[in-house]
Amino acid sequence: MPETLIKICGLTTPDAIDAAADAGATHIGLVHYKPSPRHLSIADAAKLRAHAPDSVKVVLLTVDMDPKATAEALQEIQPDVLQLHGKETAEWASLIRSNSNLEVWKAVGAKDRASLEQAEKYKGAAHRLLFDAAGGEMPGGNGLLLDWRLLMNYRHTMDWGLAGGLNAENVVDAMRYTGAPLVDASSGVESAPGKKDPAKIKAFCKAARGAMAAGV
Repeated sequence: MPETLIKICGLTTPDAIDAAADAGATHIGLVHYKPSPRHLSIADAAKLRAHAPDSVKVVLLTVDMDPKATAEALQEIQPDVLQLHGKETAEWASLIRSNSNLEVWKAVGAKDRASLEQAEKYKGAAHRLLFDAAGGEMPGGNGLLLDWRLLMNYRHTMDWGLAGGLNAENVVDAMRYTGAPLVDASSGVESAPGKKDPAKIKAFCKAARGAMAAGV
């Protein structure tokens, strides 16, 4: 049975990282995007990356960063995964992939089947697509729920994951409807924007792992 991939995104404190790791998350996300309530400076992100245990992969989320700033961030933080959450092109994703040992993920706002098909251009450029809810003030972490019907019976041609308004109460249904191999939560495991709730993290991870174990 494949491992349940669980990403807890937007962590800002060592305690939040510990909570995610203890709950069984496989990936943790660090956000470097100033408008976000979860934004971390390069220095703070590097400290949290150093704190993360080997049991989790560290994902650095950026939005439309220029090449020089991206290179500096990757050098300082040393993430396992770079998540591109803006309007980055397939060519840019491919360049990063071919010049580093990183996994490269591309977040895509899914609003209709056409948007899913358009995302196919990242095949071979990114390692994984992350389907998020389209719209909202921020590129991600808005708490908007993705319409899972868009992904029902969709024939994916590359690795992918599901984000967009996920929490402990709906993640089982989300996995049942979509067959998502990776689920990603941020606002759904918070007590306030940018403040992670250890109990909600634990409940989310437990629900997601339980769904996979049950063959959902």
